[in-house]
Amino acid sequence: MAAFSVIELIFVLGLAATLTGVAVPQVIQSLDDMRTAGATRYIASRLQQARMDAVSRTRDTAIRFTATGSTFAFAVYVDGNRNGVHTSDIENGIDAAMTPLERLSDQFPRVDFGILPGLPPVLPDATRPGDDPIHLGPGNIATFTSSGTSSTGSIYIRGRGAAQYAIRLFGQTGKTRILKFDARQQAWITL
Repeated sequence: MAAFSVIELIFVLGLAATLTGVAVPQVIQSLDDMRTAGATRYIASRLQQARMDAVSRTRDTAIRFTATGSTFAFAVYVDGNRNGVHTSDIENGIDAAMTPLERLSDQFPRVDFGILPGLPPVLPDATRPGDDPIHLGPGNIATFTSSGTSSTGSIYIRGRGAAQYAIRLFGQTGKTRILKFDARQQAWITL
């Protein structure tokens, strides 16, 4: 039976500790990015579900993003008086909530609506997104019609570190597109 000397054992343990020290930050960064990507896909699927609900119910359906402290909560609403989903109708109980308020960070820890400082615009000729992660107009409402069209805008989702994603909503089709910000290239990549 071969035996190990103390020096060999210390060398192997030191090598293992060094490799662990190098690998763990990369694993954590990958997990943060995967969690942020999952949250982005979740919001995109909620938008598409609202679009399908509008078409199947033949009534406008919308997701309203409401500022709550330093974050946003969101819920799905259906048009109650056939004039579209409006903030005043929601507040007066005319446009009813189809879902309870949700917070993204409740389902995806350390992920929320947000924007990295100095983030470039999604489109080359557009302005920078600034500090507001919800770009859906003054009411922060993504509305879908019974014909499948929608309002236009962008929603930004940020995880820890440099994990940054955006969802673009296209009005004429009501479809969404997910983009990921590549911090190394300082560019948006369509997924």
